[in-house]
Amino acid sequence: MARLHLFAEGTTELVFARDVLVPHLAGLGVYLYNPVLVAHARKKGMVHRGGGRRFRPMQNDLERRLKEDHSEDVYFTSMIDLYALPHDFPGREQADRLLSRPYDRVIYLEDSWQTVTNDRRFLPFIQLHEFEAYLFTDTTKLSEFFDDSSRGIKVLQSVAGGAQSPELIDDGQHTAPSKRIISQFPTYEKLKTTVAPQMAKLIGLRKIRSACPHFDRWLGSLEQLATAPP
Repeated sequence: MARLHLFAEGTTELVFARDVLVPHLAGLGVYLYNPVLVAHARKKGMVHRGGGRRFRPMQNDLERRLKEDHSEDVYFTSMIDLYALPHDFPGREQADRLLSRPYDRVIYLEDSWQTVTNDRRFLPFIQLHEFEAYLFTDTTKLSEFFDDSSRGIKVLQSVAGGAQSPELIDDGQHTAPSKRIISQFPTYEKLKTTVAPQMAKLIGLRKIRSACPHFDRWLGSLEQLATAPP
């Protein structure tokens, strides 16, 4: 059985990984430890976590974890947003030339991060453009959490229908997936860490994967770890 550590952007990803990815991967022979939030600072010997808005503290924490366990069957991955990615992120300047090709852009950034880390056991994943994109796979599930939701759901279905994939819903300051949901369901902003992972669980991995190829590519790479050669 392969072992896996995951660094999560925020509480939403952490809960999703714990409640959805852990049991899914366990059934395939990959043991995912309790996910942890990415580091954003280290002060007086204490690591402060959550947010991922600064690259160097996040990278220092990752490298420290890699050095602590040299086992060939232990792997490390991430679940951070492309939306508002730190400006000092490796390859950021070059990747920004690929704005019209989102999939090429995010893969370039992941490859740049892997190159900087220089450890085959690290499998970086950057979400296009944020976790809420996966919720656009089936926005009808919002009715499980909000009353009088039909109008708002229709608006969001129109948004999803206008995109080739939910992952390609743009990352504008007011038009990113989370912002679009908040525009129709304002209380989502305070409830997102509860609603988002529960809603994704209701939608199911199969449906999310069928609509979100970058997520599917990453999850597939994690599933293969159980049979990966040392």
